[in-house]
Amino acid sequence: MANRKLTLGVLLIAGLGSSCQDHRDLPIITPATAIFATGLVAPIGVETDANGRIFVSEQGTGENDGRVSEITPDGQVHPLITGLYSFKRPDNELDATDHLLIANGILYVLNAKGLYQLNLATHKTGDPAVSAASLTPEPIHQFVINQTLKNDTGESHLYNMVLGPDGALYFADAAANAIVRRSSAGQLSIVAEVPGIPNPNPTGPPPGPPVIESVPTGITYDGKQFAISTLLGFPFPAGKALLYRMDLAGNLSVFQQAFNSLVDVENDGNGNYLVLEHSIFGPTGFTPQTGRLLRAKGTSSEVLLDKLNLPTDLKIVDNHTAYLTSLGDGTLLKISY
Repeated sequence: MANRKLTLGVLLIAGLGSSCQDHRDLPIITPATAIFATGLVAPIGVETDANGRIFVSEQGTGENDGRVSEITPDGQVHPLITGLYSFKRPDNELDATDHLLIANGILYVLNAKGLYQLNLATHKTGDPAVSAASLTPEPIHQFVINQTLKNDTGESHLYNMVLGPDGALYFADAAANAIVRRSSAGQLSIVAEVPGIPNPNPTGPPPGPPVIESVPTGITYDGKQFAISTLLGFPFPAGKALLYRMDLAGNLSVFQQAFNSLVDVENDGNGNYLVLEHSIFGPTGFTPQTGRLLRAKGTSSEVLLDKLNLPTDLKIVDNHTAYLTSLGDGTLLKISY
């Protein structure tokens, strides 16, 4: 692909920063959805803290107006971090802010400039927003670019993250097609490289490369192993995106291959997974209102929600509540089940 960034309209802009949820079980019922917050500017990630506070990352418009906002129970949007790097490239795609993770009271924010950190103990709801200029991003992407990888793209796009064992952070890099580990001491390493798949229809239409890149978009951990969602590159063949498992040594195995443009994965509490499809790729690009939330069982799947408008991230809060970001609508949805 000419551009390795995972961005809207090319590969898509989107995930998830969830902690271990191996004891949470979603029943097989039809969830109810309601709009919880509106007016979000290109929302990508949603995360909650131990006190139940809700945070959303917004990519902005490309004018260095990315931000992280807190959403209060009345649905009001309160900016927490403002002025995050947001740049619109000549192809009209954004380099900006992606997913969030809260671990041990620290809010981690992935942005094209690096990994930002904010101690939430220093912030109370309604406090003045923190300027991104006062925070120093950690340039993990530069480490990735400097590595020699099998499928060396020369780029890095740290897109999603999860807390793994021993306090280490694991990142899904959607440009290098790799999983990156950052130890609790800050040491960086490449854990795994996600392979592409043979193009099932290389002559088209539309014609495509002989090997389609399998782009990691989501990562979760259940206390024993990881799960990684992927989004296939152009021509985005339907029903071919893979959900992987990964052990602590970085060995990948296919859990299921049956999906359209996956952007997130969560544990369902029974050894299976909840996966989020962004949309179906059609003649004019990613098609609105074709996103879905499914339970992946390995040999079959069940649809929990459909007709979602370009969803980007799912956050499970408890046995009855989850939140979902809609890039297409600029909203945060509350899911009750």
